[in-house]
Amino acid sequence: MKLIVAIVNNDDSNVVASALTKENFMVTKLSTTGGFLMVGNTTFLIGTEDDKVERVKEVIRKHSMVRTHQSKTTESFGQGFSEGALGSEVTVGGATVFVLSVDSMSKY
Repeated sequence: MKLIVAIVNNDDSNVVASALTKENFMVTKLSTTGGFLMVGNTTFLIGTEDDKVERVKEVIRKHSMVRTHQSKTTESFGQGFSEGALGSEVTVGGATVFVLSVDSMSKY
């Protein structure tokens, strides 16, 4: 059994959650904030059998869009007036996916 931890942009979270549940994957959503841009993300916890991991990753990949974001000066807190501290365009979105082995799982 595997635990998949997927960090997805908030703009894509509802679509990703719907697509996963449509395929009968059990999903837990957590509201999280990224440390770089300090914007909202959704972290999904998905428990699944080993042979279904690639399908979960395909669904997440299909529904997680990459886009550009104009960072503001407040998102550069702590950088002072160094290069890039006044804002810049960065690529955001997509998904970051971790697959962890699970020794046991109990559902009560």
